[in-house]
Amino acid sequence: MNEKPSLPKGTRDFSPVEMVRRNFIFDTIRIVFTRYGYLPIETPAMENLSTLLGKYGEEGDRLVYKVLNSGDFFSGISTDELTGINPGKLSTRICEKGLRYDLTVPFARYVVQHRNELTFPFKRYQIQPVWRADRPQKGRYREFYQCDVDVIGSGSLLNEVELIQITEEIFRELGLKIMIKINNRKILSGIAETIGEAKRMMDITMAIDKLDKIGLDQVNKELADRGLSDLAIDKLQPILFLEGDPDKKIDALRKILSGSEIGMKGVEEMEAIFGYLNTISISLPVEFDLTLARGLNYYTGAIIEVLSDEVDMGSIAGGGRYDDLTGIFGLPSVSGVGISFGADRIYDVLLQTGSFPEDTESTITLMFVNFGEKEEKHCLKLLEKIRKSGIKAELFPDPVKLKKQLAYANAKSIPYVALVGETEMREEKITIKDMKLGEQSQKSLNELIEKLSSSG
Repeated sequence: MNEKPSLPKGTRDFSPVEMVRRNFIFDTIRIVFTRYGYLPIETPAMENLSTLLGKYGEEGDRLVYKVLNSGDFFSGISTDELTGINPGKLSTRICEKGLRYDLTVPFARYVVQHRNELTFPFKRYQIQPVWRADRPQKGRYREFYQCDVDVIGSGSLLNEVELIQITEEIFRELGLKIMIKINNRKILSGIAETIGEAKRMMDITMAIDKLDKIGLDQVNKELADRGLSDLAIDKLQPILFLEGDPDKKIDALRKILSGSEIGMKGVEEMEAIFGYLNTISISLPVEFDLTLARGLNYYTGAIIEVLSDEVDMGSIAGGGRYDDLTGIFGLPSVSGVGISFGADRIYDVLLQTGSFPEDTESTITLMFVNFGEKEEKHCLKLLEKIRKSGIKAELFPDPVKLKKQLAYANAKSIPYVALVGETEMREEKITIKDMKLGEQSQKSLNELIEKLSSSG
């Protein structure tokens, strides 16, 4: 007996309706990206593990899917290595490649390889799938799409401000209510230095990055497990949970971090960013959240996270400044900043809030009923002119019962059905049925085209 087909957990098939909705998201994001002057690139699904590993922190590295070498991948591997207790070390011997974990590290590799072909600052966008060997759960998949926009080769904080403008514009056009949170990794470094734990900055950020998921008590326990003293943890709490608007937090941080050069640099950057934001018409809330950490190792400056105001979904977009990611690949001191939009989580939020436009229900606006061979030929001529006018239309392929053809139109959410029989052909008219209202009317071809063009 054949095994029932299935998919790996954390991956999905997409139906035509789902793909139309997903393309609505991709198209909306792409239009905004290009409006701000960003250009598209693509990179391979696979990268060398040497490109991927060591860029995401311990936990991120564990989630990279590794691809077995071709042929006899056990060649040259000793029995001791096969039976040893170090699977991580073994995997690096039998795997040279991995599926990309995100789009930012491959982008940095791309910039280094193509630096002589690029004009800096280089503004690029990329819409492609990524893979993570994570535990599938609500809003978290093993294969998902990211929509990234980055500018590299400029340290100007205007770029951070532009990313916030892009974010507001995208979610406004998608019809979603969101909140933007922003922090700065330099400030987090300054906090670590101030509480006497400068060497454990990454431990601190990796722990507080889980605050929303595991709560404060568990974060404190993890900080202690990572070696922070009780005194350092006690000093950390009031700083992370400073209250007030951005100006009040900035004033408080100036005093707290006065002895930390890197911390004060972060404060200056945040003051500049909020200064820019105050001069433009950003209508959505931008919160200065000191608990925001973004656990990826390569962030060095401003970090950004976007949350839905309507659905509990975790972050639906996020990013930040990376000052020397290209340096890992041999091109030092090239600063970049970017943000990534999670298309799959955005899809789930749109679905749960009922925010998808009605026209994403169907790819077709008009369906001609098929009454027989003579009517088919007549309708084909009409269809040709209708499609040339930009209207999406089709002819049912078989002259079956009218009830079956109308059921097909209903199942595909086709809003209008055209009925053309002997009378309509003789009078050069088209009977059009509004499937939602159930109303019928007769129109000439030009009147029909005008009606359907004006209705969207």
